[in-house]
Order: sequence, then C-alpha cells, then structure tokens
Amino acid sequence: MPAHLMRLVLGALVKAVGQLADPAVLRVLAKSVLVTLLAFAVFGVALYFGLVWAFAALGWSGGGFAEATMAALVAILAGWVLFRVVALFVLQLFADEIVTAVEQRYYPKAALNASGQSLRREIANGARAAGRTLIANAVALPLVAVLWFTGIGPPLVFLLVNAFLLGRELTEMAWFRQGGSLSDPHPVPSAMRFALGAAIAGLMLVPGINLIAPVIGAAAGTHVLHRRAEQVAKREQADG
Repeated sequence: MPAHLMRLVLGALVKAVGQLADPAVLRVLAKSVLVTLLAFAVFGVALYFGLVWAFAALGWSGGGFAEATMAALVAILAGWVLFRVVALFVLQLFADEIVTAVEQRYYPKAALNASGQSLRREIANGARAAGRTLIANAVALPLVAVLWFTGIGPPLVFLLVNAFLLGRELTEMAWFRQGGSLSDPHPVPSAMRFALGAAIAGLMLVPGINLIAPVIGAAAGTHVLHRRAEQVAKREQADG
C-alpha cells in the first residue's frame, strides 16, 4: 500500500483514540461495553449448561469435576472465537451515534448531508456482519486446528481473516450514512480497509482493550472514509 494511504489510516486511528474522551463517544462506549459483557455472560452460562446437558445425553455424565471443567473450557474457547461476532453485532447497534459524533466534530458538512440509519437497518447490518464473521471464522477453524501446536498460528489466522471483514464493516458504517449501498463500488481501496481491519483485529486480541477496540474502529473507519473522499475530490479538482 502506498505510503500516503498508510499515513491516512494511521492518522485516522490516532484521531479515533483521541476522541475517546468525547462525552458522546464515552456514552456509546459505556453502552457497547455493557451490552457486550451482558451478552457474553448470558452466552457463557447458556453454553456451559448446554454442554453439560449434551455430555449427559451422550452418556458422558458422571465425570463430576472433569465434566464441568471440559464444559467450561469449551465455553471459554467458543467465547474467545465468537467475541468478534458479538462485539461487531453490538457495535452496529450504536454505529450511527459514533459516526455522528466523529462527523459533527471533524466533518460538519458531511454530518449535515448524512441520512442516518433506522434501528431496523442497524440490526440488519449487524446481523449481516455477524453472519459473515461467523462463517469466515468457522471456515478458518480447520487451519487453526492444524496450526495449534505453533502457538502463534491461530491468532495470526484469526487476525488475517478478521482484518478483511473488519475493514469492510468499519468503513461501511459511515458510507451507508452518506447514501452508499452494497450495490455501489466501495469508495475505500481494499488495501486501506485491510490495514484498518488488521489494526483493530490486533487490538481485539488484547484482553481489556478488546472491549473498546470496536468503538475505536468505528471512529477510525469514519475518518478513513471521509479523508479518502477528500483526497479523491482534490485529485479530481486538480485534474479538472
């Protein structure tokens, strides 16, 4: 990727982190973290007892501590793999608020032209994004199993897979507000989307940071979209 595009992505990430203290962003961050943790608590408990029931149905009950430990380990592993799915879906529910906060501060003209998204569309976008993420990570699982003994293999595979997915989802949040649709060519080059997605996917591997990484990604994705649009407009103006 050209150096000027990499600088654009890095600048977007810096601005996104710098706006975490913005009250509007803090409100979204608090809501998204709370909903994500609640969703994972419900998911973890349901999966644990579901596994215990499944073990009993298969005749594996009676193991006591060993049975409970196996169920807990499987639940924890599943939660680690599916964190991106849940976090991305939750983020979509509050995406419009994050993009609005960034646009009002840095891109006021774009904020005035934005159409916003209904809750129904946000839920639909979240379900579509979560579905893509779930399928892609499920397809990657066999490779993860093969590379498990290497230690670094599984995180690297998940990082690469989710970099493509996150880069697309994080830039689409702002793009859809500006009237974009899935049938239109994406305004952000794939290399830029991958760089942004890789950065956020890397942050999502860090415990604690992974809770705020989606919000940073949504804000950075907004910067990438608008700064790229400004670059293209300047180039067209110079050529014209």
